[in-house]
Amino acid sequence: MFRKLSLALLALSLFCAPAIAADKYTVASDCTWPPMEMLGDDKKPAGFAIDYIREVARAAGFEVENLNIAWDGIFGGVATGKYDIVASSTTITEERKKQFDFSDPYYEVVQAVVLPAGTNIKSLGELKGKKVGGQLGTTGIFVMRKANVGADIREYNDVGLAIQDMVSGRIDAVICDDPVAMYYVNKKADYAGKLNLSFKTGDTELYGFTVRKGRADLVAKLNKGIKKVKESGLHDKLIEKWMGKGN
Repeated sequence: MFRKLSLALLALSLFCAPAIAADKYTVASDCTWPPMEMLGDDKKPAGFAIDYIREVARAAGFEVENLNIAWDGIFGGVATGKYDIVASSTTITEERKKQFDFSDPYYEVVQAVVLPAGTNIKSLGELKGKKVGGQLGTTGIFVMRKANVGADIREYNDVGLAIQDMVSGRIDAVICDDPVAMYYVNKKADYAGKLNLSFKTGDTELYGFTVRKGRADLVAKLNKGIKKVKESGLHDKLIEKWMGKGN
């Protein structure tokens, strides 16, 4: 009797036991980089990378909480474990790989120079003596410094502020990732007819999700999800949603 009762209670306890919860990770994004990372009408993180990391999580069987975190504190936060993942259009570089681990690449970009409508350049060298804006700590700034063409480089906390200053005549050009440039030139209603995506660099960059050094477990989950998103066709659908066909 006792044995039968124990078995019954065991079966009941197993039946009533809660399901094992999926792992949940905090994802930090600097939402000033449309259409990749931005704030939606509800003031919550939105954009290509936000959708992408959510689909990766769904495909790999974990959950994410998306946070809007300023760029200047985003990497320190992931390094100390405050955030688990950075999904913020981060280019995979050898220098960054010394400090962080990265997922497989999920998107490919080049740098683009945006000018006022009616103006044009064919090389970075033509920016000599010009005021060129870009977002602080981004690859566009690194590219301009490496080119060393004699431009007056201005750094902004938000690429949108650089675009605004250019339209107002305070600077001459803005350099940023090409999907961001396409968004401001083609889709941002406030600047319709005011901008020209004039020049793209030839060097390709690869975006990856960033995690703290040593998180091989999390990198494996991210890579599993990225592979499934690409194989399912969701990758191309998200590009079309946020950047349009053929971009």
